[in-house]
Amino acid sequence: MGRKGEPYATDTLLSLVDGTHCDAHELDLLMSTGELISAVVVAALLSEKGMPARALTGSDAGILTNSESGNATIQAIDTTALKALLSAGYIPVVAGFQGVDESGVLHTLGRGGSDTSACALGVALEAERVDIYTDVDGVYTADPRVIPEAQPLERITADELFQMAKHGSKVVHAPAAELALQSGVNMRVRSTFSDAEGTAVVSLDAFRPDSVATAVTCASQITRLRIRLPYVKDDARAHMEAQTRVYRLMADATISIDMFTPMNDRLVLSVAQARGDEARRVLEAEGFEVAAREKLGKVTLVGSGMHGVPGVMARVAQCLLEAGIDVLQVADSHATISLLVGEEDLNAAAQALHRAFGLERYQNHARPATLGSE
Repeated sequence: MGRKGEPYATDTLLSLVDGTHCDAHELDLLMSTGELISAVVVAALLSEKGMPARALTGSDAGILTNSESGNATIQAIDTTALKALLSAGYIPVVAGFQGVDESGVLHTLGRGGSDTSACALGVALEAERVDIYTDVDGVYTADPRVIPEAQPLERITADELFQMAKHGSKVVHAPAAELALQSGVNMRVRSTFSDAEGTAVVSLDAFRPDSVATAVTCASQITRLRIRLPYVKDDARAHMEAQTRVYRLMADATISIDMFTPMNDRLVLSVAQARGDEARRVLEAEGFEVAAREKLGKVTLVGSGMHGVPGVMARVAQCLLEAGIDVLQVADSHATISLLVGEEDLNAAAQALHRAFGLERYQNHARPATLGSE
């Protein structure tokens, strides 16, 4: 229905209660209305064009969630009503981004949650394919607004898509990407504004990347916490107990930890900047000494082909050194290398990595250059 400024955009709806007392459940009710309006409008247009359709709420469609307001998780889908409509020749138009818990209370799935509704419905109905429509021509090697040289990808593995979403890309809702990875559902990311095929999301078994890197993502507004731990030489258990206390305190406060690095006398971890002050207060209340640094960003190199390939980290370090970017922290997995940098260096770091791994040379559906190619 549109971005901020349009009458029924999510941000516009939220602005109606900005500065007022509105609890989490009421916010869920408010935010759900845009999708309900969209579902009715689309169903009416389809019916007008001779394609009988019916609009459904998330509850009507049998979508069951947990009870976490504003960031609910789909637990199950009862497809009885959907299958009955399909059998009767109707197109079900389901309001995304929402469902109800076991008590019948409405909850929303978090910003971008309609992607997850679509993917979950596709899995539950054993659909031949799930198409996710967005405002770009599919998945790119980077955000084109940050890197104009970014190129569209013909194919991407479900794991790569999940890693991109997890580390800051907004092209697909992270839980939808995770569900695609877990279920193996056939998915395609396409543009709302063209008939282009977009990007096919495939399993790693079906597609082995011939390059170490596929994309670069960025995430901003991160706070790094340096937490001093009691340190007794040769007493590894006491050190681990202190770390565990920190992790438990963050879990109990529902504060998500991202990058973390344990050292002899301290633990360094990152959290969303919006929760940074709260995290610091929680830890200091339990006697921990905490130093915080705000306005940081995370740049992540994503690629299923990097696992076990020597020289990847060397090239990452070299290109950032040449770009004059100070790296504060590093974390890696089988398909990612993430680096914490100052927020002012975030775009430059992404551009340096994009160039260093040849991602701007993705043309005519050819995969990017391999590590050893020039």
